[in-house]
Amino acid sequence: MQQVRDGGSLRSLARLITAVENSETSAATAVAGLYDCTGRAHVVGITGPPGAGKSSLVTVLAQELHGRGVRVAIVAVDPSSPFTGGALLGDRVRMRDLTGTGIFIRSMASRGRVGGLAKTTANVVKILDAYGFDLIMVETVGAGQAEIEIANTAHTTLVIEAPGMGDDVQSSKAGILEIADILVVNKADRPGARQTVKSLEMMLHMGPAGGTRHHGRVVETPAIMAQKAVDERAWQVPVKETVAIENKGIAPLVDAIRAHYDHLHATGQWQARERARSRRELDGLLRDRFMAQFEQAVPSVEREAIITAVAERQMDPYTAVGQLWRKVQGEKLSEK
Repeated sequence: MQQVRDGGSLRSLARLITAVENSETSAATAVAGLYDCTGRAHVVGITGPPGAGKSSLVTVLAQELHGRGVRVAIVAVDPSSPFTGGALLGDRVRMRDLTGTGIFIRSMASRGRVGGLAKTTANVVKILDAYGFDLIMVETVGAGQAEIEIANTAHTTLVIEAPGMGDDVQSSKAGILEIADILVVNKADRPGARQTVKSLEMMLHMGPAGGTRHHGRVVETPAIMAQKAVDERAWQVPVKETVAIENKGIAPLVDAIRAHYDHLHATGQWQARERARSRRELDGLLRDRFMAQFEQAVPSVEREAIITAVAERQMDPYTAVGQLWRKVQGEKLSEK
């Protein structure tokens, strides 16, 4: 961990990430040891349906950012193990262009977890943050509308669409409006691109926020008051057009990402999002801790018997939970 804290070799960083992925104990130890070095990196989430060109876009974004002097890391979440391969890993072959550039790439297995991220993604992001990366891109699995967990992990969320998806854009309307900080129409050289852009813009302005995401009020510092150029309440969600494989539209997209970063800090929403993320993380860890204690206190045979009783209408769910809870409480009392 000290090597990571001191910005040591990428090999030592990779070894620590592997340990965190494979062991909850290692994850807890690593996070505890490095947490005071976190909170500096800008986490950018990349999500959208399969076929939108997320991996190609991540590659050229990383190249553009690297060219601007930004230290970049990429976490790509796959539905299959990065060690055994899989169909979707083949889609990331273009990321090989980043080999030798100093851009760190880590592929993670979702291991069946819904929401588009792996269970350990947040911890891996913390380690990369502690290592000193300025910007960390997290690319989700690419399974569609259900991938909203990224908005709880990232400071800036990019939702990628592409022309020719028909009703897919309409069907994902609610999710897009809720989680997107920046909308991107990739493969914008294809027929129907302008219509896709117009459809997204129309859906944004028909939404309850009128195409904006409210990130809180401005922190009234003298510098901001003097400038009088900061939007005091809302972030206007832009729709950007790109052709990733031809490196078109990438610089303006990076500018939009930077503008959102500046907006979060200017409005105080960076801290607000960190507080909300911390609350969700603590809630999740507490649930995990309780479930571990529950499984230890109540043998699987007893759990299955109660499930059967509920399924056969011999016991109602509330009574069942009461019985299970008393068993957990009894286990806690016996420990004392």
